[in-house]
Amino acid sequence: MKPAVLHILLALAEEDRHGYAVMQAVREQSGGRVPLRTGSFYRYLAQLIDRGLVVEAPGRRPGDDPRRGAYYRLTPAGRQALAAEKHRLVALVAAFPAERRTPRRSQG
Repeated sequence: MKPAVLHILLALAEEDRHGYAVMQAVREQSGGRVPLRTGSFYRYLAQLIDRGLVVEAPGRRPGDDPRRGAYYRLTPAGRQALAAEKHRLVALVAAFPAERRTPRRSQG
């Protein structure tokens, strides 16, 4: 799973969000290491919707700026995909030899 897709799913796992809020959450979660421009975000989002992992959430929130777009939420399949990716990443990290997991001390 691409890092941007993983972070989009993580952002939606917390709560329903509109597109701009998802993009902000991705930037915060990744510490800015996952570059996500508006066009690429909406392409990823369309793919996630097509795959049945994300849906448009009904309704607006009280006090929302009327310029805000739709809200999105994870589907049960989206939560399963996120859980599977988490398990895959945990297994990947566990496969590293123990000496590789500890940072080296600087020689100085």
